[in-house]
Amino acid sequence: MTVPFATSARSSVGLEWELMLADTVTGDLVPRGPELLAALEERSALERYTVTGELLTNTVEVTSGIGDTVAAAVDDIADAIAEVRTYTDPHGIDLLCAGSHPFAQWYDQSVTDKTRYHKLIERTQWWGRNMMIWGIHVHVGVDDVDKVFPIINALAVYLPHLQALSASSPFWAGDRTGYASNRALVFQQLPTAGLPWPLRNWREFEGYLDDMVKTGVMEDATEVRWDIRPAPRWGTIEVRACDGMSTLPELAAMAALVQVLVEHFSRRLDEGLPLETIQPWFIRENKWRAARYGLDARVIVDHRGTQRPVVEHLRETLEEVGDIAAELRCARELAGIRTILTDGASYSRQLAIADASDGDLREVVRHLVGEFRSGPTLREHLASLGH
Repeated sequence: MTVPFATSARSSVGLEWELMLADTVTGDLVPRGPELLAALEERSALERYTVTGELLTNTVEVTSGIGDTVAAAVDDIADAIAEVRTYTDPHGIDLLCAGSHPFAQWYDQSVTDKTRYHKLIERTQWWGRNMMIWGIHVHVGVDDVDKVFPIINALAVYLPHLQALSASSPFWAGDRTGYASNRALVFQQLPTAGLPWPLRNWREFEGYLDDMVKTGVMEDATEVRWDIRPAPRWGTIEVRACDGMSTLPELAAMAALVQVLVEHFSRRLDEGLPLETIQPWFIRENKWRAARYGLDARVIVDHRGTQRPVVEHLRETLEEVGDIAAELRCARELAGIRTILTDGASYSRQLAIADASDGDLREVVRHLVGEFRSGPTLREHLASLGH
């Protein structure tokens, strides 16, 4: 099987953000995606952004155009959300995002009426129906197909960092899971999802796809659902490991971090320098640690097994890539990573609200709705609860 890798502008950025639709009064999910999409279809047809459906009818996804900067891609996302609100606000629908909904139940949700979704559910059954998960996808353009898998393998060292920063799914179907990102462990139950295989080059990837297609596991490369995957159609590396970010500034910060890491690794390859990789068993362990402990995790950062607090290693990484961020004009967005490290990720804010409200998960939903609309509001929400 020959799979062409499209031409794309180096370090260009594309963003995808999956959003929940919730009832304004109860906070529960509502299956109103199809009516929203029908209402917006004509108005958004000529825009750079897109608004599309997802596996469940309680979700819409907003997607940017191809941005030469993070700011340009984020502007597209903001425009798409503003357009979505022209329908949701007057129709009693709230928007929010996290890796999971705090209390919704899988058996109450409706699957979008598309053949590929029905096939997925038919094959995966209970696990497929439990995919009440929301995430972000960050695409970054790569200028040479021979760089794709070396960069993916180097990015895998930073998967726990990305997962810890974005962790936003501490609750599942009304239960407090004890995990910062329960989504990370749920999503990997799907066939072809989870950690990327440690392939060395594009030829090995084509061999992998050939094996999977001829054995009926998948139909094409779009069904590869790895935490980091190549996107041949777009000429990008796509990072899919992150839980849904709860605010637009946090989305921008994560996009900037992915962009500068890809460019950093690309420059090292241009200079003939090696990229740090670690053993697959370390990568798997790191994923679990980040899912369990979030920003409190200690992660394995090199092939010798050196362990570091993920926050400490992130701060050092930010110093290392600062000049690249300035060149790519995303230093302002990247500074949002320091804000997350200082103020906490979404999972910790949700837990604080739950603790302050005696476990009332509807308060957590109200918090997420407020954050999505106005940015982080933890202090204000805690104050309203008397804390």
